Amino acid sequence: MASRFNLKNVLGNIENHAVAAAAIAVILMLLIPVPGVLLDFLMIVNISISVIVLLVVLYTPKSSDFTSFPRVLLFATLYGLALNVCSTRLILTKASATGYRNFPGNMLKAFSSIVTGDNPMNPSTTGLVIGMVIFIILIIIQVIVITKGATRVSEVAARFSLDAMNQKFFAVDSELNSGYITDEEARNKKAAIQRDIDFYSSMDGASKFVSGNVKAGIFITAIDLIAGIIAGVAIGKMQFGDAASTYSRLTIGDGLLGQLPSLLLSFATGLIVTGNSSEEVLGDQLKKQFTTSGYVYIITGVTLALMSFIPNFPWYLLLPVGGLFVFTGYNLIRKQKASFAKKLEEEQKAQGKKASGNGEEVSPVVPLDALTLELGYALIPLVDKEKGAELLERVTRIRREAGLDLGLVVPKIRIIDNMTLAPDEYSFKIKGIEAGRSKIKLGYYMCMNTGSVTEEIKGEATVDPAFGVPAVWVSEEQRADAERAGYAVVDPPTIIATHITEIIRSHAAEILGRLETKAIIDKIKETNQVVVDEVLNTYKYTYGEIERVLQGLLREQVSIRNIVAILETLANYGNMPHNNWLLVEKVREALGLQICLQYVDPHDPNKKLSVIQVSQSASEKIMQHCVVPNDGGQPFVAFDADDGRKWISAVSSVMARVRERNYLPILLCGTAEVRQLVRNSISREMPGTVVLSLNEVVAAGNNVNLEILGEINV
Repeated sequence: MASRFNLKNVLGNIENHAVAAAAIAVILMLLIPVPGVLLDFLMIVNISISVIVLLVVLYTPKSSDFTSFPRVLLFATLYGLALNVCSTRLILTKASATGYRNFPGNMLKAFSSIVTGDNPMNPSTTGLVIGMVIFIILIIIQVIVITKGATRVSEVAARFSLDAMNQKFFAVDSELNSGYITDEEARNKKAAIQRDIDFYSSMDGASKFVSGNVKAGIFITAIDLIAGIIAGVAIGKMQFGDAASTYSRLTIGDGLLGQLPSLLLSFATGLIVTGNSSEEVLGDQLKKQFTTSGYVYIITGVTLALMSFIPNFPWYLLLPVGGLFVFTGYNLIRKQKASFAKKLEEEQKAQGKKASGNGEEVSPVVPLDALTLELGYALIPLVDKEKGAELLERVTRIRREAGLDLGLVVPKIRIIDNMTLAPDEYSFKIKGIEAGRSKIKLGYYMCMNTGSVTEEIKGEATVDPAFGVPAVWVSEEQRADAERAGYAVVDPPTIIATHITEIIRSHAAEILGRLETKAIIDKIKETNQVVVDEVLNTYKYTYGEIERVLQGLLREQVSIRNIVAILETLANYGNMPHNNWLLVEKVREALGLQICLQYVDPHDPNKKLSVIQVSQSASEKIMQHCVVPNDGGQPFVAFDADDGRKWISAVSSVMARVRERNYLPILLCGTAEVRQLVRNSISREMPGTVVLSLNEVVAAGNNVNLEILGEINV
């Protein structure tokens, strides 16, 4: 058992280090003489490697799947050149002493006799001339046709692969954003694109190995012949004719043995660089593409048959071959008709079964896309891959930024065209309901006055769809002037992306559903299973209850990214009744520092939080008019008409003065209950107003400094 185990380890080590050992052996071949028998074996291995590489290429469906081909090509090229050096050394050292008949290199003599057509033991001058001519023709074919063509195709393929890289990546992003593929599929597609680019870039350089190998083979052959004749005459004391005959034949054999594997590698290189991205091997592709129409073979056969009537043409060959083509074409057409009839019959049967149904079958409900961006036909260029697809990149960035900002994983945004929209109009929908719509002028820029404009610029008046700020459209020629005048200049893709971002922020609670909630919980469970088990199993929170808490936070632009703190707070109050609005307030208090820092100037070293305080009397009056629904729903304020107008008027006037002083409209309430009631009472009339509770500010501690700008009294 021990010996078997050791033998297995030895074989494993040999397999792991075989490539390194082979590389060292090839280098040693350049320096150490190789005996004739060993050289014959190594030449047989060289031919075998070339045949194997060619067959692997033929049976590889997609060119870039053979990722090791450039390195295999380099290794095979160096190996072939090492054999050329070994054979040259053997020819120059042994041929003058042994002559052609007794030369130890049997593979060299065998290949020489194949080309010259001579008996190795009794060669003729005519065979030598024929062999030389054939050898030169093989060299010309390889240099001018195969190698040159493969090199050119490699260069073009590498250049076009690099040029098309961005468009291919944009196409994948478009499919991802449209929901046609998943994130994992998108990553796999991008990896495949990168693999293609790396492969063709490597092949661009690897093809130079082949052309260099051919050129080196020509020089080595010339050196073998010239140096061999000189060595045979000067050193071996051979007659010039005998030396020329011996070294010419051995040189032909050596050259052919070197060029045959090189020719196979050149052919394999040409095949792999001219391949495509199909998943079918070459044989299947040829079978499919050459059997599309039988009429091709019938016309070819008739043409050959007509050629047989031309004088001196071999009619006894043309007629049978033409007849064979006609028969092949007729048989192919017959099979195609039978296949079409069978397919038609199956379709008719399927339709008959559907028509004979009992009428109870109901078509499935087509689910709505979570998020949809619909474009008028004039805006299609914004997502056209051939024109850069600028909007697709912005949409991808929107989803990523929303995740970082709100902690919400935004679903894929499907982009479609809508012919019912105006040509320059777009519409953004959430679960099929329109959440925003605007118009865009392609080729123009939207300029907004941010308060630093030094000179007004003329243009078509409009309104920024994201923030409702007055703006003007200017042409490309006016863009530089607008920027110099102090305007904020925005291009169409940025306008749409900014609008979508603001819509997502304001409708984040509508986007979050149970599926998204479960995905968030499952992700947290991977790193913090304790808190998840406590929330779900110990205190029996449902996904719906957690969803409503998260929606309550998102509704007021509070990020849910710190989901662990949110779940821990829910667990802390798990023994209480699972009252949604009360739990939201408890979570807000736990996130007090995060919430307060949202409204503090990050560049202010004092971290000043400026607020308007709701007075004690106003708070008491609000609590007196509080109504709690019987179903445990969220409490609300039931002012009468007169008190309601006074309350809204008081808040509006104070908030207007706050905005005039360039402060954020922030209200501070004494308790969480009052905060909820105040927020609900003004959310419709003053949607941008922030409402905080004193407990949230207290939770922020010394990290913020509270500044009371005024007080609201009713």
